[in-house]
Amino acid sequence: MGVADLTGSTTTLAPPFPALGRGRLDTLQVNLGYRCNQSCSHCHVNAGPSRTEMMGSDTIALVPEVLEARGIASLDLTGGAPELHPGFRDLVRQARGLGVAVIDRCNLTILSEPGQEDLAAFLARQGVKVVASLPCYLADNVDRQRGDGVFERSLAGLRQLNALGYGEAGSGLELDLVYNPQGPSLPPPQAALEADYRRELADRFGLRFNRLFTITNMPIQRFAAVLRQRGQLEDYMALLRQHHNPANLAQVMCRSTVSVDWQGFLYDCDFNQMLGLPAGSGQPRAHLRQLLDQDPEGAPIAVAEHCFGCTAGAGSSCGGALS
Repeated sequence: MGVADLTGSTTTLAPPFPALGRGRLDTLQVNLGYRCNQSCSHCHVNAGPSRTEMMGSDTIALVPEVLEARGIASLDLTGGAPELHPGFRDLVRQARGLGVAVIDRCNLTILSEPGQEDLAAFLARQGVKVVASLPCYLADNVDRQRGDGVFERSLAGLRQLNALGYGEAGSGLELDLVYNPQGPSLPPPQAALEADYRRELADRFGLRFNRLFTITNMPIQRFAAVLRQRGQLEDYMALLRQHHNPANLAQVMCRSTVSVDWQGFLYDCDFNQMLGLPAGSGQPRAHLRQLLDQDPEGAPIAVAEHCFGCTAGAGSSCGGALS
């Protein structure tokens, strides 16, 4: 598969991305829908307030069944803004009742949306791990990437979470932040940037968090369109290929995570989902219900040129840098 199939670029890769196979399934990442209260420039989902795609009740009911059948340790809820799905809270309760760890990929501003005033308290009661987007500790940079006023609303969300114990040592309430570069560049070293975030957020705003995840912007969907418009897509693809680190292949998230779209179809990762690349190289689309009696361990993983975004430099996953 050439780069033109995914990004609109015409560059030919040599060599292609290495073949990969699945390990043990540890995390089920479920996209509850593409509706969001924000429209971020780096969003690989093209999420926004006008999107109407949303997981149906029959499909969402399968999620706890699959968690139990496969002995899955973690449920990773994403979107859009997953909290906008009317079944979000019931799903969280059911998963926690099974002893499954739940991750909420939260944009922070959702905590101040009308009707969501008690959301932070709900997440705390359920012991949900919050992974929150905050692409910088400077207002101008955040608002440029995510919209006017988002930085101040994000700080307000962090204050809500901190007041409930999130980010406090020994509380059991984990709050991790996510950094995305402003443009077509690799993230800086994660440990050094985390120290900067910790210092700046504490000194300037009295805020705390547990960890910072640095995530590479993937050359797909909205971000790819912006790069193409600026004539930067070819150079960015070359940057990712040139910095490919084979040592990261053992830890890429697709080895232990299955991504589920709002219709219940399976993908090897959230990025493949957005590109319509079904789970398993060359295989027909599989559905969530198939995980009730089929173990995906050992299955091939669908790979293409955008996968270099996960292995470039220190590597990138939903859990931050790989090395």
